[in-house]
Amino acid sequence: MKSSHRSRRLKRHYSRMHKTGGLNLVSLMDIFTILVFFLMVNSSDVKVLQNTTDVPLPISTAEQQAVENLTVQVSGQSILVQGREVARLDSIGADDTTIAGLSEELSWRRDRLESVPDQGLPVTIMAGRDTDYRLLRKIMQTCVDERFRQVRLAVEPEVRRG
Repeated sequence: MKSSHRSRRLKRHYSRMHKTGGLNLVSLMDIFTILVFFLMVNSSDVKVLQNTTDVPLPISTAEQQAVENLTVQVSGQSILVQGREVARLDSIGADDTTIAGLSEELSWRRDRLESVPDQGLPVTIMAGRDTDYRLLRKIMQTCVDERFRQVRLAVEPEVRRG
């Protein structure tokens, strides 16, 4: 059956107006792109060392900002490098001058680099206030032996009351 011009026009109009809606992702992608650039630009301003509550850092009046580099942490009964356990404190002998697991991990990380500067590589040691100095000295000696000579100790800034 042949339909009239008016009925075809109404049918076309009805089919155009009653289509199922589509999802337009262009504006959503624009928002996420802006958000990514915003976060990338502003993330470089904040220097926060990853710390856990079980490592109470010593308090200091140092004015220098924290530098983000390789982190060695003494936490509980273990030594962690970038959050990965490399040695247990009970396995370290009293006569040892270096720590074997820490030495292996630092050596592996150093060998992955193309070149090592003459002044050595930077490392930050996070140890609690009550950490034994002999253990801290062994950790620092191990770092120096593996050419991580720019040793920094992480501290908590002193709260100044005005």
